[in-house]
Amino acid sequence: MPTIDDVVQAYYSMKIYSALQIGHYHTNHCEDYLFIGSIGKDKHVLAVMDGCTTALDSYFIATLTGKLLRKIATEKGYQELYKPGIYNDINFCLKSIVKDLFIELKQIKNLLMLDEKELLTTMILMIVDEKQQRGIVLVIGDGLVSINGTVTEFDHNNIPDYIGFHLNEDFDNWYLNQKQVLNFDSVKDISIATDGIFSFTQVKKNETDETANTLEILLKNDSQKENGEMISLQLKKLEHQYGLLPTDDFAMIRIIAD
Repeated sequence: MPTIDDVVQAYYSMKIYSALQIGHYHTNHCEDYLFIGSIGKDKHVLAVMDGCTTALDSYFIATLTGKLLRKIATEKGYQELYKPGIYNDINFCLKSIVKDLFIELKQIKNLLMLDEKELLTTMILMIVDEKQQRGIVLVIGDGLVSINGTVTEFDHNNIPDYIGFHLNEDFDNWYLNQKQVLNFDSVKDISIATDGIFSFTQVKKNETDETANTLEILLKNDSQKENGEMISLQLKKLEHQYGLLPTDDFAMIRIIAD
C-alpha cells in the first residue's frame, strides 16, 4: 500500500535548467563551469564555479572542480545503493562532498605540482532532496542564490574567497566557520548563479524602447518552463530583443517544481 510520501512524490516533480556562457569581454576561455548530478534518485547535487580571472589558467580549476564533483557524486551514489539512507541528512551529505572534494584537490595539487594561483575558483554547491523537498547551499566566494523568490547576493568587493586558499587548513575547523550557508524547507523556484549574472550590459542596439530587468527574467520568469532550454532562450531574448549580454562569464542553474 502506498505511503503518504509515495503519494506526495507522485504529484511532485522538478525540472532543472542550466546555462553556461562566456562573457562578451572575454576572448579565450570561459572561466565559469557548472555541474548537475545526483546521489541516488532523490538527491540532486548542483554547483556553479567561477575561476579567478587574474589567476593562472583558472578555467582549468573551475572545470576540474566540476569533474571531481561528478566523480564524488557517483561514488556516493554507489554507497547509497549498498547502505540506503546513509546520506539522508543533507547537512552531513554536503559536508561529506566538500571534504572529499578538498581531499581530491589536494592530491591533484601534489601530483601536478600546481601553484595556489592555479587553484582559485569560487563555488556555490547545492544539495536538493527531491523527496523531502528541502535543501542546503554552501557559497565559497561570490555569487547569487535565489530561494523561492528571496534573492541573496554574496559580494566581497572583488576580493572573493577561493577554494585554493584553504586546501592546507584543517578541514573540520574551516567548515565549522563557514557562514555562507543557506537552508530551505520547500522547493518551488531555486537558482544559483556566478556573479556574471550581474554583468549584463547593453552591447547591441535595443530593438525596442523597453528596458529589461535581467534578474527578473532569469530568476522569476517561467513562461517557457516546458522547454528544457528555458534559460538559453531567455539569454537569446535578452541579447536580440534588448541588446544585453553578460560581459563576465556566466553560469546558472535553476530548479522549478511543478
